[in-house]
Amino acid sequence: MTTLKNFTPHPIALNSGTVFQSEGIVRVSASFSEPVNGICEQVFGQITGLPEPEENTLFIVSGIVLSAAVLAGRTDCVAPATGHPLTVRNEQGHIVSVPCFVK
Repeated sequence: MTTLKNFTPHPIALNSGTVFQSEGIVRVSASFSEPVNGICEQVFGQITGLPEPEENTLFIVSGIVLSAAVLAGRTDCVAPATGHPLTVRNEQGHIVSVPCFVK
């Protein structure tokens, strides 16, 4: 059985009603090139706060951290599927829950 641990700054709720409370916060640094015609390149840097891999464990992180983690070779991170058509939003458009995670 796979364990999911939430390393975003807020609880993550699935549409099923399961809620994952935050166990810490993972961040990634970024640097930016000089803009050319209003466009710059973003380069991911150091990931901080991400635990070492654990057997049968996936770490829930933000989408930007997931992108950096994949580039760094990590295969144990997932992010909330906030763009999924079954994502539930409140009247203000804020995400209430997601149907699943993405890898």
